[in-house]
Amino acid sequence: MRCPFCADENTQVRDSRPVEMAAAIRRKRFCPKCESKFLTFERIQINPIMIIKNDGRKQPYDRNKLMASLRLALRKRPFSEEKLELAVSNLTRMLENGDDADDDHNISSKKLGLLAMEMLRQFDEVAYVRFASVYHNFHQAKSFADFINGQEGLADDKMKLLKGEAHES
Repeated sequence: MRCPFCADENTQVRDSRPVEMAAAIRRKRFCPKCESKFLTFERIQINPIMIIKNDGRKQPYDRNKLMASLRLALRKRPFSEEKLELAVSNLTRMLENGDDADDDHNISSKKLGLLAMEMLRQFDEVAYVRFASVYHNFHQAKSFADFINGQEGLADDKMKLLKGEAHES
């Protein structure tokens, strides 16, 4: 493993332990050249997942990008990093198994956003609303207020989108 600080390839593993219910391995590493310490995680990737963007482009699913978005929504909110890691791992496993993807393991960015929002709803309502405000890209305060007042309708929207029906926001 290459050191992220000095790019030396001779790093040493100091400790390894399973995490995320043994679905991943966390390794504490040390670089003897610059004496830096860092962590790496190894995860199994069964099938590559492709995200279909709104403009039709495809890009590989990036677990770290999803984690960064969720952490941003959870910023300054009380949450367990371990529970968030486990939830994202479960979501990733679900996507790899094809539960919400098509035959080629493609999933639309809209579906992924809805799944992430539902996951956040279980964590923290404020983080859920933060994420939803970016996901829905509200242009007016009234639209945002209507969204907040109509939370019951969101579950219906999610089911429509997951079934492939049109979604307008």
